Amino acid sequence: MDAIRICCAGLDVHQETVVAYVLKGPLEKKPQSFMRTFGTTTRELLELQDWLREQECREVVMESTGVFWKPVWNLLEGNCELVLANARRVKNMPGRKTDTQDAKWLAQLHRCGLIEASMVPDQEIRDLRDLTRYRTKMVQAVTSEKNRIHKILQDGNIKLTTFISDLYGVSGRALLQKIMNGEVLEEAEVRSLVKTTLKKKVPQLLDALNGKLRRHHREMISEHWEHLTYLEQKIARLEERIEACIGAYAEMIEQIDSIPGIERTSALTIFAEIGPHVAEMFPTDAQFASWAGLSPGNNESAGKRKKAKTKQGNKHLKTALCQAAWANSRSNNRIGQFFRRIRKRRGEKKANVATGHLLTRILHAMMREQTHYKEIDVPLGEGTSSKKTLDTYLTYIRQMGYNVMLQAITE
Repeated sequence: MDAIRICCAGLDVHQETVVAYVLKGPLEKKPQSFMRTFGTTTRELLELQDWLREQECREVVMESTGVFWKPVWNLLEGNCELVLANARRVKNMPGRKTDTQDAKWLAQLHRCGLIEASMVPDQEIRDLRDLTRYRTKMVQAVTSEKNRIHKILQDGNIKLTTFISDLYGVSGRALLQKIMNGEVLEEAEVRSLVKTTLKKKVPQLLDALNGKLRRHHREMISEHWEHLTYLEQKIARLEERIEACIGAYAEMIEQIDSIPGIERTSALTIFAEIGPHVAEMFPTDAQFASWAGLSPGNNESAGKRKKAKTKQGNKHLKTALCQAAWANSRSNNRIGQFFRRIRKRRGEKKANVATGHLLTRILHAMMREQTHYKEIDVPLGEGTSSKKTLDTYLTYIRQMGYNVMLQAITE
């Protein structure tokens, strides 16, 4: 392996220790090596920074081990040219698993330019990412609490969800409050509590409320309701903080929001994951799709391509884009048409991933050109796949026992 760096360091980072291994010397000769172990307190990390400065080493690589790399990165960020390596891609040879050997291996790979840097955005984007990811966790916790309340209602034979599509809308919440208070509901009171078309279902609602709800059930619902209310208030505060963080990036978020199937919350999540410089980080849309985990796997042997799973990537970005793909599955636009075309041949799940891949390409092009989404002005059903679509329809008709002769329409 040819060396391309005169001096570089590899850091093997753990919770309590950091092993630093420096390689320094002319490119055409065997380099000198220097190794030292440091602790992970701020004082000891400052000693690491001073030691690297003494070694005249500015190029440093470390593995992305859990969250332990973050304090080291934060402290060295302004003084060294840092590279964060994906641990799956820099594994050492079997039988050489020590902290010193790991740090040395990282330094050797980095000296030869064999480590692909992981994307680490600026501090303000990392802060925004923390908020959006935490908001996602809170939304998941809200869903869990709602499911627990629903489970208790079923245990008490309260069948409200049979007639109310959204138990946590205005009408459902009003009825739940009365249930928790242990009140006996009459027809007139139920009619005053429910809204819109539910007023037509008052007799069915009274029947659904006639269950075997015990005091234990009401107390459990109250406990879950209290936690649910707290979580909803917390989500509202998080959303205020997220909106306060976007600042100069409001226009870019509006551009992401213009893509069909992506609403503002998803746009904020996507922006927090990709940052404002995605086109610079990933020169091609194929590289961006691979990083997102939405590119097809590459598994070929003896000239034959075999099935392969999608690559592991940014799971938060992948989830947001796949949700947007599902949202487009019934839309009357080009993205929805693409989803349905793939679904005919490969099924819904593969169509979802393929449409997510399409969205990464669209997103990359928009961020590169700094423009809003523009729907292609081509009638649905036309394009490069029109002959294939026609052949598919003819096959379906023949399978039904009919024969069709095609004749071009001349104007």
